[in-house]
Amino acid sequence: MQVYLVGGAVRDQLLGRPIKDKDFVVVGATVTEMLEAGFQQVGADFPVFLHPVNREEYALARTERKQGLGYQGFSVHASIDVSLKDDLQRRDLTINAMAIEVTSLTDDTPISGDVIDYYGGLQDIENKTLRHVSSAFNEDPLRVLRTARFYSRYYDLGFTIADDTLVLMRELVASGELTHLSSERIWQESSRAMMQLSPQVYWQQLFDIGALAEYFAPLHQAWNDDQLRETVQTSLYFAGQMHLNLSQRWALVMVSLKPSLFQNKHTEAITAVKSINDIGNMAKVPKAQTQFASLFVQQADKLSVITQLSAAEKIDLIQACSAHKEPEKLSQLLVTSQVLQLSIQHRQMMLALNSFHSIGMNDIDQSLKGPAIGKALRQCRIEHLQTQTA
Repeated sequence: MQVYLVGGAVRDQLLGRPIKDKDFVVVGATVTEMLEAGFQQVGADFPVFLHPVNREEYALARTERKQGLGYQGFSVHASIDVSLKDDLQRRDLTINAMAIEVTSLTDDTPISGDVIDYYGGLQDIENKTLRHVSSAFNEDPLRVLRTARFYSRYYDLGFTIADDTLVLMRELVASGELTHLSSERIWQESSRAMMQLSPQVYWQQLFDIGALAEYFAPLHQAWNDDQLRETVQTSLYFAGQMHLNLSQRWALVMVSLKPSLFQNKHTEAITAVKSINDIGNMAKVPKAQTQFASLFVQQADKLSVITQLSAAEKIDLIQACSAHKEPEKLSQLLVTSQVLQLSIQHRQMMLALNSFHSIGMNDIDQSLKGPAIGKALRQCRIEHLQTQTA
């Protein structure tokens, strides 16, 4: 019997990231041996056991074969004949398919600390690349979301998705396999991705490959507006930097469904709230997040001009937000509004900066001299920006 630390713990140790959970693979053992060692079996689909003391997961080495639709359409084979290499080959990404042998079932001290790497994970960590282990990647639609989530998790380290892996992700989307994912798993992956430092990367990647069209159709449609999408993406970036909570981040995603906010116009939020509820039902978004997003969209116009509200309007806003019962909710709404306004302002100034750099000496009268040159450049830049924001 050999016992190996595998997956995320090995990956994050190599990346210098905190290790949250440890998973182990046991080669050459039987279910009976695991039970006799005091481990508790969990899960009916394949042999996974909980350590009797620390409750960490130990799984017998296994292989999988695609037999049906979706991420559950697999038959699992676990026996003493399955090797570590066979087990690791079924994993999604090379950086998740490495192992370190440990002493025993009851002692997870590494024997040597050497990383067992059959599929190039060490090289992909060096190259900062997310790459699939094998062509079996496209048998599991959940891997589209997982890869996008890992992209958001390690984006700040400079990681990118390999081109051939992106091809497989697009093929999975085109095949319709994503429709067989459970709503619970969709939200589980999405909510985890949203709490990363770069949550915008997850949503942008899914949009780019068409993966939002099924469970987040209203969002996919709204994001065909480049200006709106880029502004929301920027707000998500700021949300990550400022450590906003999940409800606040989800509200910033859902504000995409009220495009009037980005034209500084007041319109009814009824349609947007309906779309938020539709997405909530489709993707099994918890009520807390759906309700906060709906409230934010309904009150976003007032929250963005809070200093201009009359006393009566402020009292009405408190009533509408139930701030007299939950004052922290009002604070969260105000911070969310500030992040959104910051992203709108950021986009406006980036357009101005682009206009500034777009106009040079070749764009003005070449006969001008002295201070007239600066005046002409300024005027041309103003006119260029006006055409960009018209």
